[in-house]
Amino acid sequence: MAVTGRIDGVPSEVWDEEVLAPQFGYEAEALLPHYVSIEKVLLLEYRRMGLVDQEGTAAIAGRLDELTPELIRADPRDNMSDIFFAMERHVARGGTTPFAAWHVDRSRNDFQACGQLLSSRENVRALADGLIAFGRTVAARAAELPDSPMPGYTHAQAAQTVTPAFYLSALSEETLDAARRLLATYDGIDRSPLGAGSMAGQELPWDRERMAALLGFRQPQPHALMAVASRSWALGVASELSTFAVLLSRFTTDLMTWSGAGFGFVDFPDDLAGISAAMPQKRNFPVLERIRGRCSHVVGCAAQLAFAQHGTPYANSVEVSKEAGRHLREQFAALRSALRLAHTALATATFRTDRMREACEGDFLGAFTLANRLTLEAGVPWRTAQVIAGAYVRAAIAKGLTAATPDGPLLAAVAEEHGHRVPEPGALLAGSLDADRAVRVKRSTGSTHPDAVRAMLAAQDRGYREVAGQWRLRAETASAAAARVDALLADASTDGPTNASTEGPTQAGTP
Repeated sequence: MAVTGRIDGVPSEVWDEEVLAPQFGYEAEALLPHYVSIEKVLLLEYRRMGLVDQEGTAAIAGRLDELTPELIRADPRDNMSDIFFAMERHVARGGTTPFAAWHVDRSRNDFQACGQLLSSRENVRALADGLIAFGRTVAARAAELPDSPMPGYTHAQAAQTVTPAFYLSALSEETLDAARRLLATYDGIDRSPLGAGSMAGQELPWDRERMAALLGFRQPQPHALMAVASRSWALGVASELSTFAVLLSRFTTDLMTWSGAGFGFVDFPDDLAGISAAMPQKRNFPVLERIRGRCSHVVGCAAQLAFAQHGTPYANSVEVSKEAGRHLREQFAALRSALRLAHTALATATFRTDRMREACEGDFLGAFTLANRLTLEAGVPWRTAQVIAGAYVRAAIAKGLTAATPDGPLLAAVAEEHGHRVPEPGALLAGSLDADRAVRVKRSTGSTHPDAVRAMLAAQDRGYREVAGQWRLRAETASAAAARVDALLADASTDGPTNASTEGPTQAGTP
């Protein structure tokens, strides 16, 4: 049986090998389960509208359940290497001939758009689970190290004393924010294209609200053209994925620096390490380079997705739905991989608190605190206090001193040079430059103070539980919808038409 009367012939070998067969293979592997779900919902609508009887419903539902990637194959002669036609062929070749109205008033456009969106929603939910698991591991690592001083850096220079817990809690907070934003994005795209037809709507009274609900969507896309022409939802998802990839890449850059020569703040186990083929003393961490490289792929895919859409007409086209859409699935794969690698790396990392402390004590990271105390305790005007603190650091370095070897008389002399007398300069220095005191001197919420970090981690734990619960509800909605479709098909195969929410034709084949 032919699938077209307009074209005489079959797809060429080049066209099939380069485009059609690979596309068929991808759809069979990634989209077929969603296509089957869509077909089942359409079948329920045909039943509701009286276009198929219970025997036909049972037969077609059974044939749809047989569909697997192994069962159907791209065949340019039999199905033009199109999965939509291949599915039709499989149903038509069953023991029971499909009812005459099988696929009447239907289009591939909304069918494919719906399948792509269902697949992307599934990928988004899986990615959200990965984000939450990653964030919780980061938070757990942070909880181990709230009291250990380490240098914090601005402009690539040591700036103030922080802790690994403070730093990691920032990564955890960012990850929690990403999971929340992704949830908002998911809810924003939770609208079914099914029922839009080719672009202008359909001629039968399809119950689009019911179909959307049966596929686990919150509602149908209200505009038929938007349903098949727009891929703004893909751009929105891609934007969120690339935003987190940029963030993860920046944190990975710090880990690359801190695990490298000259720092040694972070170490990774041998099973994540690499060696040099020529330099036997080297122990490399290419896993970090891989994470950052894959984050670059994620960002690049988002740009390619936007670029592939920007010059196209506002209508359904394979350039938008398939050529541009491939970048989104590549993006999901790249970020899943980067996130899995990062999760493993941070879960097994060793933070060398001894080296971090040594770095703090070898520098003058408490100079800001010293200037504050000169003003608050010795009455030195703030800008002058900054000058005195800086002059002390310069003089101390010239004498070969560090923060761990404060020199009270030197501070007193520097202060007198600037017209001020400082009482008990030794105590003032000791209280300002001590690394352990430096992490506890902060009082504002959100600071590096151990208590503030613990409070942030506790709030994050509540946040992860809340957002995980919201994502679980979305997953349960999708799962419950699939179960409901199967239950309704079982009923429709034995009883009369399923409950109708709109009036439909009562005679098979008569709109």
